[in-house]
Amino acid sequence: MKIAVAGKGGVGKTTMTVWLGEHLSRQGKDVWLVDADTALSLGPALGLSDSEVPTPLVQHKDLIQERVGTGGFINMNPQVDDLVTRLSKEVRGMHLLVMGTIAGAGGGCGCAPNALLKAMLAHLILRKSECVLVDLEAGVEHLGRGTISSVDGLVIVSEPSIRGLRTASQIGGLARDLRLTNQALVLNRCSETYTPPADMDLPPVAARVPYLESLAAQQQETSSVLDLPDREVIDGLCASVLERLGA
Repeated sequence: MKIAVAGKGGVGKTTMTVWLGEHLSRQGKDVWLVDADTALSLGPALGLSDSEVPTPLVQHKDLIQERVGTGGFINMNPQVDDLVTRLSKEVRGMHLLVMGTIAGAGGGCGCAPNALLKAMLAHLILRKSECVLVDLEAGVEHLGRGTISSVDGLVIVSEPSIRGLRTASQIGGLARDLRLTNQALVLNRCSETYTPPADMDLPPVAARVPYLESLAAQQQETSSVLDLPDREVIDGLCASVLERLGA
């Protein structure tokens, strides 16, 4: 199962990506977590310090030049199969790959970093045996034509705010334009009875995440979103999302 996670900045999409990944990993799945957001917060959410987070692919200038080239000729189909293992880091039985932003990677951008990012992401998505979860750039800019449209499902995370829901609606609409119709909406920090406005074009609600005091308390000391006493609640949320996507 290849899943992309999207939403407005600050709504909890990285947290949901980590929870889904850890949930699948405990089920014996081979999980790859891909940080494709400029905030680069997936590593810290897993409990890594800044020095432990792998260097983003976009910062490997020599590697980009070697595989893609610069100047007048750019190889749009670079060899990347060896880079997946070489640049990833194993964290709690999962594989973390930090790519940096892929904004515009599907929209015809010919720059060398995006060419390598696009090739890497396509390689991961086309591999059949792994579970891949991609933490996308906040907002809607990343949904250009390209590899994101090839994932099996899209999780859109939003808080119950008009701004968050409007962004969620935009993301869902753009994804449908790319024929990515398998979508699930996760409402974060909301009550079990909350229902989005009926006039908003939103994906089906797969889960409502309550305010977790344990998470708020833990994040006063660490950026990790794991090892909470609410594992049963979180597992239930993840199971609901995966069931909605048919995973």
